[in-house]
Amino acid sequence: MDFPENPKYRSKVRLYLMLFGIFFGVSSRAQVPVAQGQSGQLSGNLQANANFFLRDTLIGAANTPQYDRQLFGTESWLNLNYSNWGFDFGFRFDVFNQSNLLNPTDSYSGQGIGNWFVRKTVDKLSIQAGYIYDQVGSGIVFRAYEERPQLIDNALVGLKLSYALSPEWALRAFAGRQKQQFDTYRSSIRGIALDGFLSSRSDRFWWTSAPGIGIVARTLDDLSMNSLVATLNTYSAKDAFVPKYNAYAFTFFNTFSAGDFSWYVETAYKTREAINDPFARSVLNGDTITGDRFVNKPGSVLYTTLSYSVKNLGLTLEAKRTERFSFRTRPQEQLNRGMIHFLPPMSRVNTYRLTSRYNAATQEQGELAFQADVRAGIGKSWRINLNASHIARLDQELLYQEAFFELQRKIGRRANAIAGVQHQNYNQEIFEFKPGAGRVRTITPFAEFQYKIDERHSWRAEAQFMKMGRDAGGSIRQDYGDWLFALAEFNIAPSWTFSLSDMYNIGPGRNSPTDAQGRKLALHFPRADVFYRIKTNTFMLSYVKQVEGVVCTGGICRLEPAFSGVKFALNSNF
Repeated sequence: MDFPENPKYRSKVRLYLMLFGIFFGVSSRAQVPVAQGQSGQLSGNLQANANFFLRDTLIGAANTPQYDRQLFGTESWLNLNYSNWGFDFGFRFDVFNQSNLLNPTDSYSGQGIGNWFVRKTVDKLSIQAGYIYDQVGSGIVFRAYEERPQLIDNALVGLKLSYALSPEWALRAFAGRQKQQFDTYRSSIRGIALDGFLSSRSDRFWWTSAPGIGIVARTLDDLSMNSLVATLNTYSAKDAFVPKYNAYAFTFFNTFSAGDFSWYVETAYKTREAINDPFARSVLNGDTITGDRFVNKPGSVLYTTLSYSVKNLGLTLEAKRTERFSFRTRPQEQLNRGMIHFLPPMSRVNTYRLTSRYNAATQEQGELAFQADVRAGIGKSWRINLNASHIARLDQELLYQEAFFELQRKIGRRANAIAGVQHQNYNQEIFEFKPGAGRVRTITPFAEFQYKIDERHSWRAEAQFMKMGRDAGGSIRQDYGDWLFALAEFNIAPSWTFSLSDMYNIGPGRNSPTDAQGRKLALHFPRADVFYRIKTNTFMLSYVKQVEGVVCTGGICRLEPAFSGVKFALNSNF
């Protein structure tokens, strides 16, 4: 075969052919009898999404390529895994066609190998080459992971070695470059981590300890450094500095368990390097200016969680202090792109539609956060959940507060009732980068009722109301104002689920749309879903009209515009 002259393209084609050859060989051997010792195990799954965009200028679902002209977008991931001859092989083919996952206001198309790996264990040594997903500690200094709903795929493309020093201690080392869609960033990343396990040898007092340390380094490529230097050359003499190619992050972590208690603590430090500070203050012609600017600062994180659990009672306390801890494959990357690190979120993961409308994204530049969660059972029928969180800047400026109360009651063998209330104080200006938006204050009562009709049929209903605070002058409600949400769901086990809901802007606020006379409009945002499951296949068809808001998955948040259209999803395992 003749390859194009572009060396980069030739290397990709050869890699594709090699991997397809491996899996062709896999399929040809899949039916070899076990008695001959040649049989392997093949598994995989397919996930596919399709969006049909219906323009709706009234809610802001417009002015993107999909709404204006494309009208359709898809994403799909085909994943295959095969084990044989002492090897593990993995392969994933990704296809994006006019997708809005990468950037909700733009369109992205592309296809290619999104993941492949080869893994082999030789005695005490484990070897993996290809795309690597791993983390050190809780991920504060290094986490290679995927969050598909936001098209975050921070795999490390390279080599990982793991060696079992003893049954209790293991050493890991890895090196490579971070994935960027179907390519990689140019900067190099390498790291080493030591994980251990200790336990008591006394029958009187039982305890375990799982300590670990990790060091991760990143070296900027010349192109990124030259771009950084060009930007710094535009700064004033007071703000300019000499950037460094290499940055290092160190962490120590330990999980200590004794009886009913468990305590995790991790402390991390990152050496001085250029980081992007969206809230940096500089002086220009005698005026103080706040905005994006590179600063030359070290970073640190202290994170701890303490848990206590006995029958009918669970208590968890968390605390985190963050100061300028931004560790990226290059400092020019912002928001959720190019992250080498992961900072654990410090607010409750809410599941109801209105209680999850405002989410506190982690703040790399500075954050002092606390969270407490209590879960208790009273008898066989009652359950109580209390949660409180407080997040502020290091100068004590309030970013987020939440108080949450939930009460569950089991009614006989067929019914279950849930009721509760949530209060939030949310700094919309900081979290959503909306100057002048200030803080949003909400009170949200909610209720849910579930009833099992028989072995196959059941139904569920939800009702929620969000009461919004008013602006400083008291004349208008904050953000979009008050909301009312209702949902009805009917299940036919094991195959069918039908759901119908509506989110109604019952009391329009400052950001609600207006009519030709300037009057605020009270709009409906309906949704209808049908789920069908057969064996290992799940199909979903939905009509969705969704208001603008913050969407979070796995503690990673981003602001997404309104959506109007039809969604289809398929998930198949084999």
